[in-house]
Amino acid sequence: MENAVPARIANILLNALKGGVVPRVGLEYITVGRKQEIDAILHDIEMIGDGGASFRFIVGKYGSGKSFLLQTIRNYANAKGFAVVDADLSPERRFAGTKGQGLATYKELIRNLSTKSKPDGGALPLILEKWISGIQASVKAQGETQQADFDRLVEQQIYAVAGSLESMVNGFEFAKAVVLYWQAYRQGDAALKSNVLKWFRGEYATRKEAKADLGINFIVTDETWYDFLKLFAAFLVGAGYKGLLVVIDELVNIFKIPNSITRQNNYEKILTMYNDVLQGKAKHIGFLMGGTPQCIEDKYKGVFSYEALRSRLAEGHFATETVRDLSAPIIRLQMLTQEEMYVLVEKLRDMHAGLYHYTPVLQKQDLIYFLTVEYNRVGAQTHITPREIIRDFIELVNILYQNPQKTVAEILGSNSFEMAKGGITDEEIHSEFLEFEV
Repeated sequence: MENAVPARIANILLNALKGGVVPRVGLEYITVGRKQEIDAILHDIEMIGDGGASFRFIVGKYGSGKSFLLQTIRNYANAKGFAVVDADLSPERRFAGTKGQGLATYKELIRNLSTKSKPDGGALPLILEKWISGIQASVKAQGETQQADFDRLVEQQIYAVAGSLESMVNGFEFAKAVVLYWQAYRQGDAALKSNVLKWFRGEYATRKEAKADLGINFIVTDETWYDFLKLFAAFLVGAGYKGLLVVIDELVNIFKIPNSITRQNNYEKILTMYNDVLQGKAKHIGFLMGGTPQCIEDKYKGVFSYEALRSRLAEGHFATETVRDLSAPIIRLQMLTQEEMYVLVEKLRDMHAGLYHYTPVLQKQDLIYFLTVEYNRVGAQTHITPREIIRDFIELVNILYQNPQKTVAEILGSNSFEMAKGGITDEEIHSEFLEFEV
């Protein structure tokens, strides 16, 4: 089979999609459509690599592929030499809050720090070790053999990167921690390395503890965590990466905050990030935030309830549903077309057959029949999403595989499918999907 999907990846993909969850690996095997949106964001990523910054909202209703697109971009950025941090917001994780919710978001972001060689997260120790060993290798390549001179030259380069951070907000403390990590590395001091990592991750509860362990009278807090992301972006570039991409999903959790003052505080933090990007105060960093149309547009509780954001983000007079400005800060995801859904279920059919080593039984007309049944559900025109169709399809191929005596017609014509079908004739099915004759 062409472009066969590795069994481990196929298993992860099918299980995640059946559970309605976006997998973190293998998305390139099932990506369909979204070319314009992906191209627009990839252009942003190029700008970040050139020292710029970007900020985008990816807006789509539940199940429309919003989280899928965010994860696809995350994987692409890693492959292109960027570090990526990502987090889903929740009642415990926000941009600001009275109970450390901003810091909780920062901790989650750093926990999920990923790179090309460590795509599953937890990449901070690897980044630091790789950076130091890279400096040592470059000094060695210069032919320096005397240990004292070697250490001095390595230290000079370590301090050069640290020094470049000191002019930034909270940069002096960050630079000090970088140097401490180098010292711990050189001395083989595992306890000190662990404490520096703890500090970078925002896990010190008080400044007193950090001072006692590291001599740094400063810690990441609800107020300072965003400055630390900018510092990480600058450090990562010094360590050989192209920049930092920050991916934050489930913005709807800000919309759901009952207290209006707390909500406004969160929107104010978003405004700070957005302004930094547009005013050129942020470098080598990009933000992608995923949310539903309601959590953006609702004028009472959504992002647009904060006038300073609404005035910056609202579309002009010329963009429409069909004619979009993809350089605007808000990218609205259209639903996948029926043709794109056909291509997707075909990919899933072949992946399932490859995983379980059988020849696909579903033929082209069966796929068309399945999609016709899905799209003819009551209310499907406005409410059906790719997530639901994918879940139903994986259920269908599972049932067929587990019950080889059953025919496609028997399964599609029973239970909920019978109600959904609504008496569609074969002629209607084929005329409705005539454009699939490819």
